[in-house]
Amino acid sequence: MDKSVLEKIVNELLIVIGEDPQREGLLSTPKRVAEAYEFLTSGYDKDIETVLNGAIFTEKYDEMVLVKNIDFYSLCEHHMLPFYGKVHVAYVPDGKIIGLSKIPRIVEVFARRLQVQERMTQQIADTINKYIQPKGVAVVSEAFHMCMMMRGVEKQNSAATSSAVHGLFKEDARTRAEFLNLISLKNI
Repeated sequence: MDKSVLEKIVNELLIVIGEDPQREGLLSTPKRVAEAYEFLTSGYDKDIETVLNGAIFTEKYDEMVLVKNIDFYSLCEHHMLPFYGKVHVAYVPDGKIIGLSKIPRIVEVFARRLQVQERMTQQIADTINKYIQPKGVAVVSEAFHMCMMMRGVEKQNSAATSSAVHGLFKEDARTRAEFLNLISLKNI
């Protein structure tokens, strides 16, 4: 990302909305916004194989593995406003497991892009499915969208939920029900 170009754009934006970019409080705003967008869109620069860093292991474990309540922050591609919430990821291994810390890292890769919640949820599920070929994978994301809260319909307490399932979670109602029950339980 060329931050100097972004800084110029933010400077112009300040002028267009009727602000004075030379006002004391705004002098460093273009630089800060450029740095913020570099961080908030850092998922474009991440390679999944580098993120996984070889943390895929052969293991005979064949019960559900669940990492839930993974916080995420993303930007809606329609308004470039934040949406944020939690992601729950489960899979049933078929000879391979993934290091537990890699699951939130996968979430982060896709959250740190301009997104829609539905695609982000699907990308997480597809990535886990691709790299460890489990018997099944399920992802549920729950989010609050600032584009719904601050503008438009202005519904501050509306949350959106999306899911993506493969394998057992799609084919077996009991497996899907177990997952949904587990994500509804309180944390430790």
